[in-house]
Amino acid sequence: QVQLVESGGGLVQAGGSLRLSCAASRLSFNSYVMAWFRQAPGKEREFVGQITSSNNRYYRDSVKGRFTISRDNAKNTVYLQMNNLKPEDTAVYYCAASKYNVVYSPGSVDYWGQGTQVTVSS
Repeated sequence: QVQLVESGGGLVQAGGSLRLSCAASRLSFNSYVMAWFRQAPGKEREFVGQITSSNNRYYRDSVKGRFTISRDNAKNTVYLQMNNLKPEDTAVYYCAASKYNVVYSPGSVDYWGQGTQVTVSS
C-alpha cells in the first residue's frame, strides 16, 4: 500500500530552521498534489501548504515568507523548509497526498504520513 514517511522533525529555538522530508512509495507521485498539514495539541489539523506536480505552491498566511515547499519528482520526495520558526509553529507535521487540485481541507487528502513532531522553544 501507499506509504508516506516523514523525517526531520525535532526541537529548535525560536528563529531557527528545520527541514522536513516526506518520502513516498507505491504512489504515482507525479499525479498527486503534495501537502503539509500540522496539528497542535487540542487543536484541529490545519493546512500549511501544498505543491502541485508543476510546482505551483500555496501557503497559509501565517507561514508565508518563512516556509517553502519543494518536491523532487525523481525521488518521490516532498520537502518543507521552515525558517524563522516561532513557538506557535509547534505541532505534529503531516505529509499528505491528494488527487484534488486544492487541498486546504483534511477531507481532501487521500493519503497521510505518520507525522513528525516539531517543537519550537521560546
